[in-house]
Amino acid sequence: MNNQNKHIKLKSITPIVFVSLSVLFFIILFLSKSRLNDFASQAVKLKTGSVVERELQFEIDSLYNYSKNRLPYEITFLEFGSTGCSACKRMESVMDEIKEKYPDRVNVIFYNVTYRQNQDLMKYFGVAAIPTQILLDKNGEEFFRHTGYYETKKLIKQINQK
Repeated sequence: MNNQNKHIKLKSITPIVFVSLSVLFFIILFLSKSRLNDFASQAVKLKTGSVVERELQFEIDSLYNYSKNRLPYEITFLEFGSTGCSACKRMESVMDEIKEKYPDRVNVIFYNVTYRQNQDLMKYFGVAAIPTQILLDKNGEEFFRHTGYYETKKLIKQINQK
């Protein structure tokens, strides 16, 4: 086989190899997205200074520790998002449904991450992508986290497991 034929054969195989490697890369990313999100969350948490972290811990404890503040709720549903994100907009109906179904059991709170005053809280909880849902128990301790759109029925299942 001469060099010209080898070159033509290599030229015809190159796009197939490129597409195959690209598909493999995206499959690996998809399969490891949870670990990547955990890594990113930890990196964001590290950006919270110790003084800010103590202040936020005090704030979270006073607002969402229902054992201490005697509010009637058992669970806090924190939704971190923005009004300009399509998945966040879809989560609005989920928040409304949870508020309606559990008015005295679940305290639903939305934090718009584009507001400067919510940036430290976002770092404290390690929110690296939006929308992110975090469920806190009656003592203000996190027991569930999800990033991306999350269906109401799945969220209800999480709430009822607690």
